[in-house]
Amino acid sequence: MLRRVVRACVLLLLIAPAALAQQTPVAFINAHLIPIAGPEIDRGALVVQDGRIVAVGSMDSVTIPDGAEVIDAAGRVIMPGLVDTHSHIGGPGGGDSSAPMHPEVRVLDSLNPFASGFRRAVAGGVTTMNVMPGSGHLLSGQTIYLKPRGGTTIEDLFIFDDAGAPMGGIKMANGTNPQRNPPFPETRGKAAAIVRAKYIDAQEYMRKVEAAAGDPEKMPKRDLGLEALGRALKGEIVVHHHTHRADDIITVLRLSEEFGFRVVLHHTSEAWKVADEIAAAGAPVSAIFIDSPGGKLEASELSYETGKILEEAGALTAFHTDDFITDSRLFFRSAAMAHRAGMSRAGALASLTSAGAQMLDLGDRVGTLEAGKDADFIVLSGDPLSVYTKVLETWIEGERVFDRSNPDDHLYAVGGFGAGNPLRPYLCCIDEAQAAEGAQQ
Repeated sequence: MLRRVVRACVLLLLIAPAALAQQTPVAFINAHLIPIAGPEIDRGALVVQDGRIVAVGSMDSVTIPDGAEVIDAAGRVIMPGLVDTHSHIGGPGGGDSSAPMHPEVRVLDSLNPFASGFRRAVAGGVTTMNVMPGSGHLLSGQTIYLKPRGGTTIEDLFIFDDAGAPMGGIKMANGTNPQRNPPFPETRGKAAAIVRAKYIDAQEYMRKVEAAAGDPEKMPKRDLGLEALGRALKGEIVVHHHTHRADDIITVLRLSEEFGFRVVLHHTSEAWKVADEIAAAGAPVSAIFIDSPGGKLEASELSYETGKILEEAGALTAFHTDDFITDSRLFFRSAAMAHRAGMSRAGALASLTSAGAQMLDLGDRVGTLEAGKDADFIVLSGDPLSVYTKVLETWIEGERVFDRSNPDDHLYAVGGFGAGNPLRPYLCCIDEAQAAEGAQQ
């Protein structure tokens, strides 16, 4: 009991100064700003307060509030924090081998907030992420949208909707990943049949719930999985769908049209083959680039021109890390390679920020530097598409969560002994407590 009281007191002491600090405006001046929402600004100012962006613009157009902490960012580039639409940081675990579809499983129940991957993410400038279970199932579970702002429980990282519920989507997959021995499908046709049958079950469940009109005597037995699928069918949450081959992409679009669920296509190695069909369906694409050989056969025809081709077709396009496939610290390379292969600079930068935010239903909160949005931004040493540029600082909701000049943060940026260890709680006396426990054993 005493240890709980001490822990609570320590947390309050840590939280109180942070809350007071947020009340003081912070103004970055003389920076090169990349708002994403508009043209780049050579000599700009960014003002944040209470976790939000207060003002952004040229030095001549922004008024610095009285009493603000002023930071001269001359020679630095400031842009929105990066949005990773597909990550596996935190040790996520979804469905098991008992069935090919597990819509009732929540990945949030498996995440470790002390995983060092969250520190690597902020070292790479990632401020928003969609953490998902794997792709070894047709449906492996529900995803969770997080901000790696730090905390002692995974709830501390949640992004909440207007009703106060944690935000997330559903993770599905087709192609070779979920093909296994029964009860898993062994063919692509069987995979689609299993998915179709499950969605029909969800439709029937929803009809029974609606017909019951709240009468407990008429309500069907509660089914958490069909509830989750019902939310997808009603468009309340997004289906994030792993798919690589062009024919598999079209299968996903066919099912989406048949059942009416919103979908984001993930990976899409062969999206360049069916870009017009993707654009016509209005399906966003969260693509991945890898710059080394290997991987799976169905990804063998991945093209670096995918971003360019999708952009020209009019499809909303983002990139993701699939961390560890691409380390979060190297996320900028995806946009740089896409730009080198013909994607516009504006499109490439949006692919790491505003495009991903839209795919996660967060476009009104993150992804651009605009007044009223969350103060999620990064300070860079140079141009974001240059291999020589470093992330110097990462800010989430007006709080600096990464500072490359801090030796502890620098460790996670460059690696080295201890960088892969689980994070330690930010509590006093932790060393003494561990020593005492060791002495008792």
